[in-house]
Amino acid sequence: MTQNNDFCGYLLVHFIGEEPDGEQVYFSYSDDGLHWNDLNQGLPVLRSALGEKGIRDPFLIRSEQDGKYYIIATDLRIASGKGWDVAVNEGSRDIIVWESSDLVSWTGPWNVTVGVEGAGCVWAPEAIYDEQENNFLVFWASATQAAHETERKQKIYSARTTDFRHFSAPELYIERDNHIIDTTIIAHQGSYYRFSKDETTKNITLEKGNSLDKNAFSPISSPSLEVIMGVEGPQIFKLNDREEWCLIIDRFATHKGYLPLMTTDLNSGQFDVVPEDAFHLGTNKKRHGGVIPITTAERDRLLATFQK
Repeated sequence: MTQNNDFCGYLLVHFIGEEPDGEQVYFSYSDDGLHWNDLNQGLPVLRSALGEKGIRDPFLIRSEQDGKYYIIATDLRIASGKGWDVAVNEGSRDIIVWESSDLVSWTGPWNVTVGVEGAGCVWAPEAIYDEQENNFLVFWASATQAAHETERKQKIYSARTTDFRHFSAPELYIERDNHIIDTTIIAHQGSYYRFSKDETTKNITLEKGNSLDKNAFSPISSPSLEVIMGVEGPQIFKLNDREEWCLIIDRFATHKGYLPLMTTDLNSGQFDVVPEDAFHLGTNKKRHGGVIPITTAERDRLLATFQK
């Protein structure tokens, strides 16, 4: 297993917006997790011609089980002009997947139908390795309508996989009184911290669980997160050189891209906003994506290939 002290930087996969080429996979690199450089001259590294012919919300995960890296993403292209109502209620039930052994050469994409029958969409798929079950928990948001409901509501669903090609039957994972989308999970010292967007109030909520079971989580009060409105796409990663975590949230309402916040204690729920002059997001706007720490060898391959 790759150790923390082997890591020297960070890779961010993301999309940039609804412009003609914006809903594809972009790469950015950072030495410190706060100052980002666009790779591949700011152009897409990966493109999807499947389904909706665009992707949003790409998420990157390293598999210690097979030595591979996987990107999973939403099958959606708002730039096609169909509009958000169609995207919510008549969208794709697929996720788009790529696979690599070196972060440079990628196989795919392929699409997998994971959404339940009748789901209006499958948004922001993410994954986390479950050591207890020896597989990956994959989770996403879908707008569905149960028999007792008068309209669709956004809920989080999940499925299990070992290879990102074959998945178990989808199950309801999180449901709230409000709409909920954009869930991300990080493990630390035997606990799991789960961040989600309340799609009704447009802010981020925090929970903690002792396993990945859907009933294992309880809320953590986080006034510093709850007061930040108009945000989505939370991503959290631990800094390589110290006990500190960076949470990035997509300021979609003000069209500013990511805002980083820092904490030294995930249990506290206290996150401090990084001042505007203390981070740099590169030339491209950074929209809802995923971050992994990378080793020196991985960094050198990425920069040799994409920073020309």
